Amino acid sequence: MTRSAFRGFFRTSLAFSGAVLAWAAPGTAANAAVPVEVSHDAPAGARADAARGCVIVYFDLGETLVHTAEDSSISYMPGAAAYLRELRKRNIEVGLITNVPSSWGETDAERAAALKKEVDRAWKGSAPFAWEDFDDRILTPRTEAERKPAPALWERARADANGCRLVYEAETAEETAVAASVCYVAYQVGQPSRPTYLPARVIERLTHRS
Repeated sequence: MTRSAFRGFFRTSLAFSGAVLAWAAPGTAANAAVPVEVSHDAPAGARADAARGCVIVYFDLGETLVHTAEDSSISYMPGAAAYLRELRKRNIEVGLITNVPSSWGETDAERAAALKKEVDRAWKGSAPFAWEDFDDRILTPRTEAERKPAPALWERARADANGCRLVYEAETAEETAVAASVCYVAYQVGQPSRPTYLPARVIERLTHRS
């Protein structure tokens, strides 16, 4: 894929009036009105695991954690590196649910390796992107039909979550609406009068909600 095409799929923006988290006013106690219920069709064991304190935060990548500039260089979005450090400090697991061409590999691991190569090649910044935080939790389309906003990637992540509560953060309302429809706590980043990202302390509270 050419750099211009790569930048294009990162910069895609879809307008949709979807559901996102209702957020308490900044500066108040961390008691945002977040829908944290585990789906009633989940197995009882999965619901119990979630109640014991298991949460995974999935992100979109382009224009959520990283920005592609006009010169095709890639760098962190403002605040993204610090936010990932804060989640790491609190031992909150993170993952990526991101569109890349299905032709980039036969497996998620192969496509993730191609994605890393593309990002690292264009990276601009003193510190590299924190790939190690995401481990093997980088989900990408196996076919073009699985590309977001189709729900396939969110459903695959949910199937592998062992009952953990799932959070999804992205810059588009359409993607957060789809995530919410399959039982994620969904948060649209970068909105006026709200924290750029769902605060880590709020995510940590999800691990203590039954």
